[in-house]
Amino acid sequence: MDAKKSLGQHWLKDVASLESIVEFADLNKDDFVLEVGPGHGVLTKYLVKEASEVLAVEFDDFLYTTLANKVKADNLQVVHQDILEFDFSTLPKDYKIVANIPYYLTSKLIRNITESNNLPSTVVLLIQKEVAERLVGKPGDMSLLSIAAKIYFDVSLGVVVGSECFDPAPKVDSQVVKLVRLDSVKLTDAEVKGVFRLAKLAFNSKRKTLLNSLQGGLGIEKSKLTEISERYKDVDLSLRPQNLQVEDWKIMYNIFNKEGLI
Repeated sequence: MDAKKSLGQHWLKDVASLESIVEFADLNKDDFVLEVGPGHGVLTKYLVKEASEVLAVEFDDFLYTTLANKVKADNLQVVHQDILEFDFSTLPKDYKIVANIPYYLTSKLIRNITESNNLPSTVVLLIQKEVAERLVGKPGDMSLLSIAAKIYFDVSLGVVVGSECFDPAPKVDSQVVKLVRLDSVKLTDAEVKGVFRLAKLAFNSKRKTLLNSLQGGLGIEKSKLTEISERYKDVDLSLRPQNLQVEDWKIMYNIFNKEGLI
């Protein structure tokens, strides 16, 4: 079957890359695995061998109807559904997500995962290399996506998978990324909401300093923000939003909240 451009389908055909994804997920016989977009089942065949149960969620009508014949395993269940409509709360605690997903899906899927009340213990995804690097969020390269992920997960990079490893070949390379759930979330629910409010305002004008972007976004006099920045040394409003880690946003939110600015 030819890949559908509308669904961003690119079939991974490289055995070494498939093995790297499975190894990175550190699966064992007690694991319940959710696979997103199994396609022709090339990754699914590895997952059913390593995990206790595999739930494969496939949106494509034809691929859904043919997957069970391509991967014959008693521990495989195939569901015909859009993963963006999927209810993660129905899954067992400490489930894992392992998938090669269409590039367009990445941000929405990670947002849905982080907003779930049943966070997976591990997420291993093969995604666009540039997005994987942004998700890790090195200093100077943070984004709303990396903030969302790093509130709940430790994020690390795996192998790079060249475009030639897919059929059809995408225009860019891919990379495996791994999210491991943190033992405890370092932000309260109020802090999470506050951090995102500030971050969204700042990233709307990410080329501007925090002083300028937050002044307009919050409707606060620049002199007041300057005074806050001078009084609290942990708040440097001369920086741009991509320079701040989650802990920096937490500190800023709590200071702004204390000062009645938000």
